Amino acid sequence: MKNRLEELRRQHGIRQEELADALGVSRQTIGSLENGRYNPSILLAFKLARYFHLTIEDIFLYEEEPQ
Repeated sequence: MKNRLEELRRQHGIRQEELADALGVSRQTIGSLENGRYNPSILLAFKLARYFHLTIEDIFLYEEEPQ
């Protein structure tokens, strides 16, 4: 799953550590999300959307796998 997290964080001038503290997760979690190595829980996805005043779909780009 692709996401716009790094782009949004940089646009708002927020460091990974600041975002992690605001959401109650580790900086490593934010880094893993940004690098696409980790898919967030639905709770974390909602927290991110609320933090940036966006919808989950505005941050996370779901692409179905070809069958």
